[in-house]
Amino acid sequence: MNWKLPAVCMIWTLATAQAQDLAQALDSVARTATVMVDGDLCLRIQTDRSRGFMMKTDPRDPYLASDNYDVDHEAFTRTKKTLMRLGRLCPTACDVNLWLPLDAGRTRVQVMIRNVHEMSSFWKWGDLHQPMPPQMKRVLDSGERVTVTGPGGKVSVLAPVRNSLDDVVGIIEVVAQQKVDPQENVK
Repeated sequence: MNWKLPAVCMIWTLATAQAQDLAQALDSVARTATVMVDGDLCLRIQTDRSRGFMMKTDPRDPYLASDNYDVDHEAFTRTKKTLMRLGRLCPTACDVNLWLPLDAGRTRVQVMIRNVHEMSSFWKWGDLHQPMPPQMKRVLDSGERVTVTGPGGKVSVLAPVRNSLDDVVGIIEVVAQQKVDPQENVK
């Protein structure tokens, strides 16, 4: 009898169980985030001036949008503190990030707040905004939480952010890695 097959099956079963346990723990934090994060406050984070520069391009100034990015400090700080506290509910190192649609058609999305470990299944370093991933679009359209397995063994749960009218105005990403690599985000 080949002993390798049962060993591989056991390792796969353990890895699958660990991923499911992690996803359940992240889902619990995401469910709490939907209640705790104030959508009206989130919409005040980026200033109108900054939003106006977000889609402008200038061949003489390729950094026009990023150089003119600014926030309402009170709204930003209050929301960031809430996200940091939510991150402490995770059983392992995790981040709770805030994403907001950039345009009325919800075709582009912007990461508004990233947190401690700079983990995300979606964010690409240096991008101020990017095309809306279908999983995020699903959360915005349906208001349901969505679990995503990302690159590098990341597990993310996407949850809706609601305003006072109960409209979904943003997305919370609760993300952790199955195996933490302490050097991954060191540049």
